[in-house]
Amino acid sequence: MTLKRHGTMDMTEGPLLKNIVAFSIPLMLSNVLQVLFNMSDIAVVGRFAGARALGSVGSTAILVTLFTGFLIGMGSGVNVVVARFLGAQKHRDVSETVHTSFLVLLLSGLLLGLAGFLLTPQVLSLLGTKEELMAGAVRYLRIYLLGLPALAVFNFGNGVLSASGDTRRPLVFLSMAGALNVVLNLVFVILFHMAEAGVALASAISQYVSAALIVLSLCRRSESIGLHRQLLRMSAEKCRLVLSISIPSGCQNAIFAIANLFIQSAVNTFDAVMVEGNAAAANADALIYDLMAAVYTACSSFMSQNLGAGKRKRVLQSYLLSLSLSFGIAAVLSLFLVAFGREFLSLFTREEAVAEAGLIRLRVMGFSYAFSAFMDCTIAASRGLGKSFVPTVIVILGSCVFRVIWVYTVFAHFHTILSLYLLYIFSWTITGAAEMIYFARCYARTECG
Repeated sequence: MTLKRHGTMDMTEGPLLKNIVAFSIPLMLSNVLQVLFNMSDIAVVGRFAGARALGSVGSTAILVTLFTGFLIGMGSGVNVVVARFLGAQKHRDVSETVHTSFLVLLLSGLLLGLAGFLLTPQVLSLLGTKEELMAGAVRYLRIYLLGLPALAVFNFGNGVLSASGDTRRPLVFLSMAGALNVVLNLVFVILFHMAEAGVALASAISQYVSAALIVLSLCRRSESIGLHRQLLRMSAEKCRLVLSISIPSGCQNAIFAIANLFIQSAVNTFDAVMVEGNAAAANADALIYDLMAAVYTACSSFMSQNLGAGKRKRVLQSYLLSLSLSFGIAAVLSLFLVAFGREFLSLFTREEAVAEAGLIRLRVMGFSYAFSAFMDCTIAASRGLGKSFVPTVIVILGSCVFRVIWVYTVFAHFHTILSLYLLYIFSWTITGAAEMIYFARCYARTECG
């Protein structure tokens, strides 16, 4: 592994598999920590503020996922562009991209936060939020949205640092902010009895802490990825380049959240036991998806740097190794879930009937998760080539529109929970095949350097 100053990595040299694994592990830990910290929010408000506060927070989950997913996707776009210029040793372009991206992401966070704050009651009403939960949900979401500018800045910094191969610092910063989040949750909810407002305020504060830490780190860098106030200006060319990849990437993440609304509405047609079992088993999704997502980030970064460096063979090898690694991670974890599903579900429920219902989902998804790698890793690979719009359209058609059609046709006909859960592997397989065909065509036409 070729390491440089500040923990950065030269992705254009050295053994690819070893470097991809070394790059991915800190990202995996970061993603797992985020899952655990989010679970702590729910645990604290549920145990110490009551069922109504828990319901208020839970009713905003789809919107929180939508906003945060969009900003994470935009950070991925920054990662791709910076990595490309780093690989090509175009340091002036790197610097212009970094400073332009900071302004773009900050402005995006401000606009999203403002729009969400103003439209919160209307959007929650459209989602059918129960009347008794509405006041708490509005209070929670509006406070949470105050942290979106900070979340945008952190994802900007994470994209820049990971493009240079430094995934350790974002992990450290996230760990510090996450620990603060847990402490503030307990203080605001238990001592000050702030309920849903308390966990929202804790989240917002911790997001500003993580953003401040990552900006401070970049301001101290002397090389081209450094962030300096005197260089802060918007380059029209770099802005167009970043947005051309970031916007489709962000929309792709947000659209998944919207598509899942239709799946949840289908689950809700079953009895309460099945709904609760599905919710318990679905906790495995975030864990497995986020571990795989770390490899996807590695895929985009390694491909972008090697594309910029003119190393065409390493570009394709980066994709194939990342695809194999993400598939393998999901396959191994799925085997554990199938084998120890009851033990996993016992973390979330003590009711035998609910656990039995959850096992249905775990067994079906356990044989399905790995196939999502063909779709998601190939999307990351196309992004690494600078292609983001068409992969997003394919995802919308194959993994979103297809799912909605499935719910209203196949599921409507059979109306069994098995017929609902099978839509995942079918949509992943179809979309993955289409994404791989598109990637192969783009790779064949791509010129390195």
